[in-house]
Amino acid sequence: MPTLFRTCTLLALCLSTGLFAQIGDRADKAGEVQRSLVPADQIPPAPALTPEQALRSFTLAPGYKLELAAAEPLVQEPVAIAFGPDGRLWVAEMRGYMNDLDGSREDQPVGRIVVLTDRDGDGRYDESKVFVDQLVMPRAIALVADGVLVGAPPELALWRDTDGDGKADKKDVVATDYGVRVDPKRPHLANPERAPNSLLWSYDNWIYSAAYTRKFRYVNGAWETGATIFRGQWGLTQDDYGHLYHGSNSDHLRVDVIFSDYLQRNPNTPRLAGTNVNAADNQLVWPARVNPGINRGYRPEMLRDGRLKEFTAAGGQWIYRGDLMPELYGNLFVAEPSANFVRRSVLAFENGTVRGKNAYDKKEFLASTDERFRPVAFSTGPDGALYIVDLYRGVLQHRISLTSYLRKQSEDRKLADPQHLGRIYRIVPADRPAPRATQPAALSLAQWVERLAHPNAFWRETAQRTLVERRDRAQVPAIRAVALQSDRPAGRVHALWTLDGIGALERADVMAALGHADATVRIAGMRLSERFLAGEGGAEVKARLLALARDPSGDVQLQAVLSLGALNDVTVARALADIARTSPENPYLRDALFSGLANQELALLETLSADAGWSAEDVEANKIMTGLVRGVFGSRQLPAVERVLALAGDAVKSGGAKRAVALLDGLSPSVGSSRRPLQFARQPAGWSELDKNATAKARLAKLSDVIVWPGKPGVTAAVAVTPLTAEQQTRFETGKTLFSAVCAACHQITGRGLDGLAPPLLDSEWVLGSVERPIRIVLHGIRGPITVLGRVHTGDMPAFGAALDDTQIASILTYLRREWGHTAGPVEPAQVKAIRAATAGHSDAWSPEELAQFR
Repeated sequence: MPTLFRTCTLLALCLSTGLFAQIGDRADKAGEVQRSLVPADQIPPAPALTPEQALRSFTLAPGYKLELAAAEPLVQEPVAIAFGPDGRLWVAEMRGYMNDLDGSREDQPVGRIVVLTDRDGDGRYDESKVFVDQLVMPRAIALVADGVLVGAPPELALWRDTDGDGKADKKDVVATDYGVRVDPKRPHLANPERAPNSLLWSYDNWIYSAAYTRKFRYVNGAWETGATIFRGQWGLTQDDYGHLYHGSNSDHLRVDVIFSDYLQRNPNTPRLAGTNVNAADNQLVWPARVNPGINRGYRPEMLRDGRLKEFTAAGGQWIYRGDLMPELYGNLFVAEPSANFVRRSVLAFENGTVRGKNAYDKKEFLASTDERFRPVAFSTGPDGALYIVDLYRGVLQHRISLTSYLRKQSEDRKLADPQHLGRIYRIVPADRPAPRATQPAALSLAQWVERLAHPNAFWRETAQRTLVERRDRAQVPAIRAVALQSDRPAGRVHALWTLDGIGALERADVMAALGHADATVRIAGMRLSERFLAGEGGAEVKARLLALARDPSGDVQLQAVLSLGALNDVTVARALADIARTSPENPYLRDALFSGLANQELALLETLSADAGWSAEDVEANKIMTGLVRGVFGSRQLPAVERVLALAGDAVKSGGAKRAVALLDGLSPSVGSSRRPLQFARQPAGWSELDKNATAKARLAKLSDVIVWPGKPGVTAAVAVTPLTAEQQTRFETGKTLFSAVCAACHQITGRGLDGLAPPLLDSEWVLGSVERPIRIVLHGIRGPITVLGRVHTGDMPAFGAALDDTQIASILTYLRREWGHTAGPVEPAQVKAIRAATAGHSDAWSPEELAQFR
């Protein structure tokens, strides 16, 4: 289903010319095209510029210089790059994207992977060779082993050149669900703005992608597959801590403060915080160009002085970790192609979390007055320079989301042509010579070991990958020496993960790391120590981790609690609970604690309830109690829930009403948890005692339809659900397929949504109320802010009325209203047809207020 948030659209890249975030009404042929807020004579022209002319359009922060590294015809429609250790640059070219305003011929195999070479060493690439051609809309690339891993929906495949002619001749398919291939008969299923992208070899030797829920590992020439969480839309990067950064088009800076695997290990608590954390202080932007050429540029709130006001097509997130510009080390760079600029954010780490702030006051790091400058990706080169991928084109918004307003803008300014341009720039210091990405001689394995501690992360990461792929045990002593003796903390971290990747990590290695002065080394050591908690020497590891749980560094403290959760030990958890209670400034410690307590929540709750040191008046203690009860509720074990009620009753009797309230709050279904009633055979113990206390009784009222038993007063009798007819069941199954292809990338396959991207559909009042509302939303979109299950979500969702027919819309909505335990009535194609006809003149997305009349 179209998202009920700032949609996941953007060339799967987040390439939205329009408020991708604000995309919505597809070209509405019945409605009047909205008028631009900026008079036509005040909009600067947007002709295609030569590379030399384009260079003069930029404003760059003081101290830096922008240089052209490559341009058409050597590179065309570039969307992703990867450097080889030989200095060559591999480029994914999406040459089939929006060749005209109708997006025709997207199914044609005109995409390719090219390899650029700088033959004369002047810093500008002068040769381009096609390595893979006849691809359909490729958008992800990474060098692996002796080939290149390419994402071209629906496949992720490793391409190799086995005969040495410089062109791939062997293809090994790694996955067949890497997005949806364009099908002219079903174009709505292959929105390129929702496909996986941004392949990243992470510290843990797994390859992750943005907008995808699987990860891959290359071991001894074979591929292994694992599950992971959905991250962002376009762009994925890591810092020295191993945090993964991503974002959505209108929410530019998200980070996994907690490595996602930890938060998946307790199924009783589905909404633990710590991944997908909003790290931005705001979403305000400061473009250089007056440009209303965004999807909803006719709305006053979208622009400031004729310029984009907030992010709408953010993507390509990249942490610079090079050595050429050390003052930028660890900064995050984000592309905003719809407003023609690049943001530099300075990151601050404190109390176990991350905050990012624009490095400049009401300015951007790099901004252009050229509307066709479309930055979409970055990379740090072997030379330490920051490289920028420029799609360089006029039309950015995909046809599925192109509004009639933006289409007219594009027609009036003739933005559709020319096609097949593209530039790659590099940023270097302005006050000193910068090295070139030369072609060094091939390195021996011993030299690769030395590169593990290189000041440029490009070399460290390439060294780790190379050594892990080759798995040469003869190099283990040298790698271990880097892990134990390197003066560079990042070198030690890469060496530790390299030892892990080749199966040579020992307990002594991690124990040494746990005692290192640098937090990044201690954190890597803790993540790698978990396998040594059991067996010989495990007590020593546990004791060290318990000490680190009180470390002055909030990041270290957080990781210690996460790592100790691997024990699933109530005795250890008791000590960690005290740390979480007394460290409220570290916002994710509580959820880190809960993540390691699967089915142990009640045992810890009993222990803490009996502890006199855990006062019923202690606010932080009660927050932990509430979280523990949520885990009990999530287990849906009736005896455990009844014991919680008994503990709450005991608390009331002893004068601890606040404790009772904290326990009862944990039984109230939260977003993402099941809202199905718990059916008891009789009134549970403790209920009558709670009912006598005014404060507790108010909380019990919230549980009236959650905890039920035969004859309970005030409980609405369950209404029998009318089974679907055969025809409706067929639509349900069709809707399931359509939801997976069209909607799940944003709302998630579970329907629980994703903060910063899309709100939940599970239990959503917008899905389960009158069919009048969801039908209108799918047909025309909805603009935020919108309140869903008590939480406000900003942004808009796109319209799908032009992409989906009446039966398809009815099928998706029937699925949503009957999946995940929902019991709402199905939607009929005739209902969609009638509402489509009645709203044919509606040319903008609905507001929540407009839809409020339909209940």
